[in-house]
Amino acid sequence: MPRKIELFVPAITPFAADLSVDTERFVANAHRLIANGAHGLAPFGTTSEANSLSVAERMEALDALIDSGLDASLLIPGTGCCNAAETIALSAHATQRGCRGVLMLPPFYYKGVSDEGVFNAYAQVIEAVGPDLRVYLYHIPQMSGVAITLPLIERLIARFGDQIAGLKDSSGKWDNTAAVIAAFPQIDTYSASESMIPQNIAAGGAGCISASLNVNPTGIRALVDGLNGPNHDALHAQVSAVRTIFEGIPLIPAIKAAIAAQTGEVDYARVRPPFVDLGDAHADAVAEAVRIAGPQRPS
Repeated sequence: MPRKIELFVPAITPFAADLSVDTERFVANAHRLIANGAHGLAPFGTTSEANSLSVAERMEALDALIDSGLDASLLIPGTGCCNAAETIALSAHATQRGCRGVLMLPPFYYKGVSDEGVFNAYAQVIEAVGPDLRVYLYHIPQMSGVAITLPLIERLIARFGDQIAGLKDSSGKWDNTAAVIAAFPQIDTYSASESMIPQNIAAGGAGCISASLNVNPTGIRALVDGLNGPNHDALHAQVSAVRTIFEGIPLIPAIKAAIAAQTGEVDYARVRPPFVDLGDAHADAVAEAVRIAGPQRPS
């Protein structure tokens, strides 16, 4: 049976003027993304500024999404923290609310740790939350400094079976993504760049979890739906053009600035420190990304 191909958006976290979470816009943006073709959301990841949010803020925002009528089975919230207690609390809360799974960073402060240590960290969380937890491993070594290696994945699957549901590969290295897909076809492996969608799907992967899905959900969904069809090359060129623009400027402020431009609501552009607002420095690039992405449904 062919694997279902899906697009999950690491949805931005809008902030109010006092830098509190703007729950109303957070929920509105989530519904906008689903309306524009996303299959689901992966909030509280890197693009969501998750590591600038407290545990309580993440829980309250997740509750707001689900209480707004968004199907919890469409959500894979990020829960990985540097300490087990917070990771367990976030993962248990997401599981209790019926989320599809959780996207879990390894503990990322200490560098040079062994696979044994990372295995123990994941095992501690999975055993504490219980058998209903589904974990999507989050491999982003250029940010975390802690790799999710093939031997580690193999050991986790051997111990926890289908509780290890998938992996997001944000390394940007196709060879690594391909190796994960080949070694572990039973899990859902997502690329972090929509430019890699054709290779991902051809190799047996599950799709994409990409920052620029926040801005170009209709274009990326069109690529998935039209893969290898008569318009494939044009669709792939469109998503790659948007992606390339964001790769050349400060990613998170730029994504938020683009959403502000698309919605006409400047408050979407606000970021928490240590990020700074994009301002006019890359206004032309953001405008070009928005132009290429084209019109999006408001909700």
